[in-house]
Amino acid sequence: MATAMSVSAVTPAAAAVARRRTMVCVPATARAPREMAEELAAAAALGADLAELRLDCLAGFAPRRDLPVILAKPRPLPALVTYRPKWEGGEYEGDDESRFEALLLAMELGAEYVDVELKVADKFMKLISGRKPDNCKLIVSSHNYESTPSSEELANLVAQIQATGADIVKIATTATEIVDVAKMFQILVHCQEKQVPIIGLVMNDRGFISRVLCPKYGGFLTFGSLKKGKESAPAQPTAADLINVYNIRQIGPDTKVFGIIGKPVGHSKSPILHNEAFRSVGFNAVYVPFLVDDLAKFLNTYSSPDFAGFSCTIPHKEAAVRCCDEVDPIARDIGAVNTIVRRPDGKLVGYNTDYVGAISAIEDGIRAFEQRDPDTSPLAGRLFVVIGAGGAGKALAYGAKEKGARVVIANRTFARAQELANLIGGPALSLADLENYHPEEGMILANTTAIGMHPNVNETPLSKQALKSYAVVFDAVYTPKETRLLREAAECGATVVSGLEMFIRQAMGQFEHFTGMPVDDYKFQAIASSLDNRNTMKPRL
Repeated sequence: MATAMSVSAVTPAAAAVARRRTMVCVPATARAPREMAEELAAAAALGADLAELRLDCLAGFAPRRDLPVILAKPRPLPALVTYRPKWEGGEYEGDDESRFEALLLAMELGAEYVDVELKVADKFMKLISGRKPDNCKLIVSSHNYESTPSSEELANLVAQIQATGADIVKIATTATEIVDVAKMFQILVHCQEKQVPIIGLVMNDRGFISRVLCPKYGGFLTFGSLKKGKESAPAQPTAADLINVYNIRQIGPDTKVFGIIGKPVGHSKSPILHNEAFRSVGFNAVYVPFLVDDLAKFLNTYSSPDFAGFSCTIPHKEAAVRCCDEVDPIARDIGAVNTIVRRPDGKLVGYNTDYVGAISAIEDGIRAFEQRDPDTSPLAGRLFVVIGAGGAGKALAYGAKEKGARVVIANRTFARAQELANLIGGPALSLADLENYHPEEGMILANTTAIGMHPNVNETPLSKQALKSYAVVFDAVYTPKETRLLREAAECGATVVSGLEMFIRQAMGQFEHFTGMPVDDYKFQAIASSLDNRNTMKPRL
């Protein structure tokens, strides 16, 4: 078994090993028995394979009264019955004997799976000796809410659970950084090779990929909530997202993995867009969010050819230049990479699709409302103010200068603004100074910072009063679709261009790099239209 943290040597369970499809399990966490039975039916309607009945969530639970209601046949889905004690992250606070009797009754009433914790598994096995129905499988589980142990410790834990007589091993750990998930992937592969059924998941946002990618490595099941707000564990996706966004039914050993690297990353609509685009052309790949703290460490850990490409967003675009083996000349000139492709030889190649996406969106936004020479960029000769000196700021500044604009850089930290301004040959301002900067009318403003991004939707990089000097305002933020900056700029009479259009256009460039296929503009725009039907808004006079 691979013991290093890198998954470069880990191949998703050898094709020679018989595989079964990873199931999607929906936790039912209702407070009343009939409501829990209704949740089971709702899970079936979503397309789930089974439902976990969390008995510890029931208020005033009486096993002999309530279990026949919850487990009444015919049931729309197989049932996994869990009665989790407080000491293992659940809500039950009573004694083990009463809990065990309830689990045994669930077995007798036809529950297909029962979960019991490793700490008390031997005790439970003695109680049910000779009484467990043949059609009921016992899951023995271990939950670590603080960290993810080493690969060796996880392997030892698997052995301990197997020694109890478990039919299925379950291990849930917590990620302190995204590279922790690689250790769980190694264990899944090890168990797949040994034909040991295992549920191996890593909790919280940094462990999210374990819930989506487990079918690639042979996981027995993954959990998806009935809807947002009904999660039974931290960062649990909805079953609908697993099935419809991540196409989990199609994920297998040969599926290529792509994703967006950022911090934060949960707001991104890239998984929705790219996964639907992959599906539309029959490309065997999945696109996931990677919440990354250390880019170099992440790329070194997930170095398998199956991790074939990445989008980079805040704050990793500049670090990506240093992490790539080769960088496209334009991306190197910009000093920022938003697209990384892993070649078959393992080399990482960096590109920048931001500058084309953003500049073309702004140009088209202007052309829609201003009559100009179609052969000349509407940016030529105009004063173009860029807020932000990070990766996106560099891309916008580079692109605007290439189109003949006179570029000004404004940034909260003046030294950073000055550094970028020196590179592109323009003046630098602090954000405070920008409030009183209006040397001419008809200026263009481009915000490339995260100011105003969800959840901080009431923030804006520039006051409404200062916006009156601008004819065109662009905001790279696209969550929310209409930021406070855009709303107030439109109220001042400016033509405003949403970051969603930049997002779509840069994604089209990424799609071509990822798949090697020419992008179908019409099809891609149709897919993107579900994200927003309005990217450029007319001035509100």
